[in-house]
Amino acid sequence: MSKLYNELAVWWPLLSPVEEYAEEAAFFAQLLLQAGLLPAPTLLELGCGGGSNAYYLKQHFAHVTLTDLSPAMLAVSRALNPTCDHHEGDMRTLRLGRTFDAVFVHDAIEYMTTVDDLRAALVTASIHCKPGGWALFVPDYVQETFEPETEHGGGDGEGRSMRYLEWTHAPAQDATQYTTDYVYVMRESDGAVRVEHEQHLCGLFARGTWLQLLRDAGFAPEIVHDAYERELFLARRVAA
Repeated sequence: MSKLYNELAVWWPLLSPVEEYAEEAAFFAQLLLQAGLLPAPTLLELGCGGGSNAYYLKQHFAHVTLTDLSPAMLAVSRALNPTCDHHEGDMRTLRLGRTFDAVFVHDAIEYMTTVDDLRAALVTASIHCKPGGWALFVPDYVQETFEPETEHGGGDGEGRSMRYLEWTHAPAQDATQYTTDYVYVMRESDGAVRVEHEQHLCGLFARGTWLQLLRDAGFAPEIVHDAYERELFLARRVAA
């Protein structure tokens, strides 16, 4: 597991402030609710991270269950979303023994680095989605839309600050993986500064692969575009 989601997880609220998720989460909620959910719907998020999307989504759902592979990130989410259920688990193998009206997977799906990984995660979503329910998957890229980029950000907290640089590299032609370098600069209240670097490996799949795997998992998918020029997959769980 990466440093960011393990020993550096306590810095997450400064690296990616919850306020930055408001507009995006409102769009996700609108997509799911307008798809035709039942009254007082339930929601499962796979790979919730620090719970920033759930912070806004939970106001639209009667009950929200959040899962993540990282205990440290779940601790961050619990502090932000104390009324939500939290479960530690891998989205490829997680089995909660219940179903939900909606399943949501944000950019944690990027860490599915092989077709088998992606297939397993989509099957998990399908198993936990009620027939007639909806799932929303939000990859950063599909192969056809990938562009290398550089981002930076961070914020200030009570007595400490964090800044980061994110550098996403172009993969080889037709590659199903890409890499992103992260540099984190953390400043403590006493002025001490430390720098950490790591590289994340992510999956990159063609939209046709996505659509076929979704159908194989029992979904009827469609592609939705958002304000960030991403291709999202909104999928209805087909009745058995």
